[in-house]
Amino acid sequence: METITTIGIDLAKSVFQLHGVNAEGRALLRRQLRRSQMLEFFQRQSACLIGMEACASAHYWARELIKLGHTVRLMPPSYVKAYVKRGKTDAADAEAICEAVSRPSMRFVPVKSEETQGLLMTHKTREFLVRQQTQIVNAMRAHLGEFGITVPKGIHNVERLITACSQTDLPAPARKALHLLADQLVETQKKIEVLTTDIRAEASANEEAQRLQTIPGIGPITASALVSALPDLSDFASGRDLSAWLGLTPRPHSTGGKERLGRISKMGNRYLRRLLYLGAIAQVSARRRRGPGEDWLWQIIQRKKPKQAAIALANRMARTAYALMKNKTEFCAAQAA
Repeated sequence: METITTIGIDLAKSVFQLHGVNAEGRALLRRQLRRSQMLEFFQRQSACLIGMEACASAHYWARELIKLGHTVRLMPPSYVKAYVKRGKTDAADAEAICEAVSRPSMRFVPVKSEETQGLLMTHKTREFLVRQQTQIVNAMRAHLGEFGITVPKGIHNVERLITACSQTDLPAPARKALHLLADQLVETQKKIEVLTTDIRAEASANEEAQRLQTIPGIGPITASALVSALPDLSDFASGRDLSAWLGLTPRPHSTGGKERLGRISKMGNRYLRRLLYLGAIAQVSARRRRGPGEDWLWQIIQRKKPKQAAIALANRMARTAYALMKNKTEFCAAQAA
């Protein structure tokens, strides 16, 4: 009986599609499994290489299959797409995954532990609540604007916004609706503060996060996110590879020997890229207030628009973070200059 050496799994909510091949690449397995049948099937299956797309529940299944003695590799879905021969079916996707996982040039996503996933869930929940906070504030400003009451933009004007909801010249139904939104806003802010406190505590207890916080523009939230979300640094040959993975480098478009660089690619982890950009734009604003100088950032500010300068600084921050995490050192301002 021939042995299955590689299996590609197309994950889903209830029904999973499997495609298995032997050492020569000949298909030996094409079948569907229910969620309840997955672990029982792979307990009977001899140890093999299993490939899956890095999507929802992929890390859970990877951990469970590793416990059974299998070798599991997760791949970005965008890299697997090139191996789909024709059509969009579960069977075609599973076959493409099985083909992609055996390619020597394929890039893989490290399997996250339960602790790391829990910390990332804290970050995602906080990000979700911050979006809700912005939506509530925008709704309140828009409703007040319908009655000719304007409040300046910015989260620092929340108290003025809440106070404006109690003006006596507003109709009673409008005041009631605005008070409900104000209560929801206050409650959302309390939840954000709880999660922020948890993230700060984790960053204070993590030695690597403490080193990252020595970089100007990187606070506890960004440091904690970098430590938990970044893959193994050995996957990157240099700091520029990390900034490219985050989408902070120009997108190349080369043909006929002519090279053209466009805007940043915006690939990779959107959350990390936004945190680095927000830290960089704060540094750019502070540097502009200090006035002229001879440092690198001031020279960039003189040549580029503030947001472009922030992107350049975010790129530099990512490369600095790579150096600190790889060499286990702290940021030295004099050496960076």
